[in-house]
Amino acid sequence: MVVGIVGLGLMGGSLGIALKHTKFVSKIVGFDHNLSHCEEALKLGLVEEIVSFSEIKQCDVIFLAIPVGGIIKAMQEMQDVSPETTIIDLGSTKAQIVDSVPEAIRQNFIAAHPMTGTEKFGPSAAVAELYHDKIVVLCDTYHNSEQHKNRAIQIFSHIGMKIVFMDPSAHDAHASFISHLPHVISYALANTVMGQEDPKSILSLAAGGFKDMSRVAKSSPQMWSNIFKQNKENVLRSIEIFEEELEKSKQMIQAEQWDELEAWMRKATTLHKIL
Repeated sequence: MVVGIVGLGLMGGSLGIALKHTKFVSKIVGFDHNLSHCEEALKLGLVEEIVSFSEIKQCDVIFLAIPVGGIIKAMQEMQDVSPETTIIDLGSTKAQIVDSVPEAIRQNFIAAHPMTGTEKFGPSAAVAELYHDKIVVLCDTYHNSEQHKNRAIQIFSHIGMKIVFMDPSAHDAHASFISHLPHVISYALANTVMGQEDPKSILSLAAGGFKDMSRVAKSSPQMWSNIFKQNKENVLRSIEIFEEELEKSKQMIQAEQWDELEAWMRKATTLHKIL
């Protein structure tokens, strides 16, 4: 198969590396609006060739590794692809994307969310093992033909991913807590510290806990603002529930309810047993 990757940053670039190790992919080509990304992706060997968007549409499989708003726009421009072409998006939200799929490519289009990533972005952030042993969520597959569904399963399985099937609305609700809320919190924490009168003094004392919690605040603001926009209602709900927990801790500290606070924290530590 000839695979085309639209978007040559962390997700698209890492996918290119992973697909090179599969026996059923004969060629990997790429497209990106950012010309420096194209040059860097070629230099790093993430793809074998940079092609036009029109040429991408001739591929057997097309991956859309771009921000969720761009995915919706790209789908509108792909209505003339062959019925044999599989289109797979890698967006972090699913409901609005699924609702926007044109009827002409409904059977071709696989809505996928690989639950992986780092705080880095751009072609240089690409890593070979990004997808290995991670979960990918496939949504709304009852609309897909068996050919395209099985092809997507084959590809994700061969790059070492575990496959979960989920309703798009349920995915977005779960993702708002597991993925989106941590980014909101991390950005808020970073801005809280930077908003102090002398942030340099605070940052000189920054230890592992702060660095761990603020790490994802280095993620692409453009990408994440797009995600928050697409999943607005779920993200707002997750923030409100988080605020309730934060207020609960505040009240216990104010009232010096140390036993209750310790029990509250002990309950939180059980999450890692689940993980």
